[in-house]
Order: sequence, then structure tokens, then C-alpha cells
Amino acid sequence: MRYISTRGTAPALTFEEAMLTGLARDGGLYVPEDIPTLTPTQIAAMAGKSYEEVAFDVMRPFIGDTFSDTQFQELIAKAYAGFGHAARAPLVQLAPNHFLLELFHGPTLAFKDFAMQLIGQMFQAALSRSGDRVTIVGATSGDTGSAAIEAFRGLSNVDVFILYPHGRVSEVQRRQMTTPSEANVHALAVDGDFDDCQAAVKDMFNDFSFREDVKLAGVNSINWGRVLAQVVYYFTAAVSLGAPHRKVSFTVPTGNFGDIFAGYIAKKMGLPIADLVVATNRNDILHRTLETGAYTKEGVTPTISPSMDIQVSSNFERALFYAYGGDGATVAAQMDDLKNGGFDISQGAFQMLQDTFKSGRASEDDTKAMIKSCRADSGELLCPHSAVGVHVAQAHLGATPMITLATAHPAKFPDAVKEASGEAAPLPPRMADLYERPERVTRVANDLAALQAVIKERI
Repeated sequence: MRYISTRGTAPALTFEEAMLTGLARDGGLYVPEDIPTLTPTQIAAMAGKSYEEVAFDVMRPFIGDTFSDTQFQELIAKAYAGFGHAARAPLVQLAPNHFLLELFHGPTLAFKDFAMQLIGQMFQAALSRSGDRVTIVGATSGDTGSAAIEAFRGLSNVDVFILYPHGRVSEVQRRQMTTPSEANVHALAVDGDFDDCQAAVKDMFNDFSFREDVKLAGVNSINWGRVLAQVVYYFTAAVSLGAPHRKVSFTVPTGNFGDIFAGYIAKKMGLPIADLVVATNRNDILHRTLETGAYTKEGVTPTISPSMDIQVSSNFERALFYAYGGDGATVAAQMDDLKNGGFDISQGAFQMLQDTFKSGRASEDDTKAMIKSCRADSGELLCPHSAVGVHVAQAHLGATPMITLATAHPAKFPDAVKEASGEAAPLPPRMADLYERPERVTRVANDLAALQAVIKERI
């Protein structure tokens, strides 16, 4: 299995190389040269298996000889041992033919744990084997950062620096990043928005001198390993509802496009998915793009679903690569146009995207109303991001079962949930003292040189 860049000029890499590298040297994102497929018989055989067993079946074709079967099974077992639900990703029924996929039973109460816990195990295994040490730098709009810090805290071969937008994450999200005491993890509060943080990380990868000096690695959803781990729960959820013998649909609240792109990979692998629905908040660049074919930045407005407050959706580049039939030069040109505010997608590529994805948006009022009504109608208390997904999903319900991804625990957004529902969502017992733990954070200007200086000083 080889991995190629979406921009066409970086060398092809093995799974291990792509995982440890993150962003390609031409600025692109790695994708598999070929997407393995599973037969209906293989998918049907997943019924009744544990989450860990399905994870092995789904991911094994992508990893080549990076890990032996036994070692990979052990890494998967370690990754999910700390989850708070035996099913790892349980389904709950909200209404006739509408189901909620609970992805918040991991250590930091968000879907990012499914990928990050496994990435942490795979990084440690690969680095222990080589004796190398790397510096992981990531940007977060809230959940990626806490999941990365939780996954890598205390590991001997890794330093972790997480950039988050100062004042634009929830208090629980912030404290999950700033309260770990291990010396190898660092929370950096940047004076800017998430797109500024994400741009700084990409600029660091494109500064090859700095990249080599600190042995830079990335765990944002630019990392293929992150996307791959998220493909698994599409299979477990679909098989639970009868796949491959009947189709299912998914609605995914998304800002950076990684989670729904994982669904696209699942579909390409042979999972019978009818609709993949993109759900956005008022920062609706993905919805507007899928309606008009024009990807145009309009600035970020803070919302009660802050993890989706994004205008530059990194993983959309992967979708463009497939929409353009693997034409890396065209993708590279459009990414250059994005620096000047946006680009228009060609008619053929736009048609492919519209054939593949549906979309919708939820206003702040829509989101609050959904939190309130879902609690009353089904007993489920939703986080604001999950509420965006459920609101959009309702416009796409039909004969095919719909699965909406619940991306975070409502306790991560206590103020918004209480305002909308009148109820507070308590933190799990293991996190009950979160508000008493001392914080450790460094505030940094939105300046590449300043950020690089802090990183060099701390490693």
C-alpha cells in the first residue's frame, strides 16, 4: 500500500512514512494510491464482532507491513481499552428510522478519541522501533487538541504542541488541554481564530528547515491515520442496522471535512451508503460550496458549536482530488487560489461532489431548538454540534435508515446546553475535578516566528 499527495509532486510513501510525515512536502495531503474494497460477504461477517475486531478488518488492508497482524491487534486493543462503553460507538434510536451514533465515550468525550488514541499507540510503536523522537504540532478548534494531548501525554518519544484560538473554545475543552501536567505536552493559546492556527501549522510544515530541525509531525486530520481510524465506525453502525443487505445514510456535523470524508472512504470500500449529508453551522462554507460550486471564504463567526467555526476545511482537498480524478496539478492550483479568497470548481468535479454529498446548515436558533426538542422527544441531551447534525438530518429522512453522528458529550459545552435545555450535563466521575485542576498554558501572538520560537525553546 502506497500513499500519494493530493498535489501530485511529493514522493509516494508507505503507511508508516505517511503517518509520521503528516503533510506532504508539496503541501498536499496523503491519500491511498488505491482504495481497498471489501466484499458483501466480508462486510456481513462483521455482524456480532467487537469494535476492535471490525477495526482490524477495516484498517488492515491500508497499513501494509508497518505492523504485524498480532501487533496491530494489540495496538487497537490498547487504544480503545479506556473507553467508557463496551460497544465503543453505540447506536441510540431518536425517532422512526433515525439513529444517533454516540462517539463521545472516549477519554476526552469526543469523536476525535477514536482516531487519536490509536494514532498515539501507532506513533509510539513506530518511534520505539526506530529510536526517533518527533515534535507533534497540531491546531484545534476544540476537540482535536484535548484528544491529542490525552493520547500522547507522558509518551517518551514525542513532544506535543497544540495551538488553539484564545477565547474561542469552551471552558471544558480548554481545561482538557491546559490541565495535564506531563512535561511533553504544551497548550498554546493563539491570538486568532482556528483558521489562523491551522495556517500556522501548515506554514511550519512548509518551512523545511524548521521541519527538519524539530522533526515535525502532525496529527490534525491532515494525517491519513486520523481519517482511516474514523472509517471504522461507519462500518460498525451500518452493519448494526443491516448492512450490507440494506443501505444506510449518514449525517455528519463537520467543519474540517475529515469525519465525513471517512464516510466517503467507507463507501468507496464497498459499504452500501445511500446519502452522506454534510451538516454545518452558520459558518457554512461547505454547504455553500456544495450548493454553488464556489469555495469562497467569508470569515469566521463564533458560535455555540465552536469546533465547526472553520472556513478553510483541510480535508475538502482530499475530496477535490477524487472529484478531479486524481489531477494533483489542478488541486494545487485551486489551493493557491484559496490564498486569495477562494476558487470555482469545474462543472465535472462539482457534479461528482453533488452526486456524492448532500448538505444543510443550522442557525444558532435552530441548534438551540434542537437541543430542547430532542431532550423532550427522545430523552437524549445533545451537544451543540450533534444538534446541528440532527437538525440537518431531519430534512433528509426517508425510507433509508439515517445515522447522525453525535460528535461530543454535552458536558463539554455546559453553558450552551443548559441555556437551550434548562439542564446541566454533568461531567463523568473521572473528570469531576476538572475545574479544580491547575492550568498550564502559554499565550502566543498570531505570528509564525513567535510560535516557532516557543516550540524550539520547549523541546
